[in-house]
Amino acid sequence: MNQEIAAYKLQFKVQLSATRRGARLARLLATEELRSWGLPFDTPAQVIAELAANAATHGCVPGRDFRLAVLSDADTLRIEVTDARGERLPDLQASEVRESGNGLVLVDALADRWGISRGPFPCKTVWAEFDLPMWGR
Repeated sequence: MNQEIAAYKLQFKVQLSATRRGARLARLLATEELRSWGLPFDTPAQVIAELAANAATHGCVPGRDFRLAVLSDADTLRIEVTDARGERLPDLQASEVRESGNGLVLVDALADRWGISRGPFPCKTVWAEFDLPMWGR
């Protein structure tokens, strides 16, 4: 993962409290960073909001934070949210709409790719990628 991150020219990383306030702050800070990079931010902001809210809700361990990384090169924008609940993995087949818990359905619909990386123990990272050429860059 570290080699992968090093390949990105633009990087924004922040550690936030695993609370609703931390999730909201993740979206706000990342939106401003994307704006400063001159990249589209509306759709990525929705994905960041969902992944951060999941980290604060389902990935929360008392006393542990979550980490947001927003990375970009010429072709790809990557969002990574790492939380301390590596044993609680989201459903990669989240395609059906339910009464609640539809955040990953939204992520699946908005992102070009998304997935999960395990580790380092006890953490997991849920990531989403956007192809920048699709946005006229």
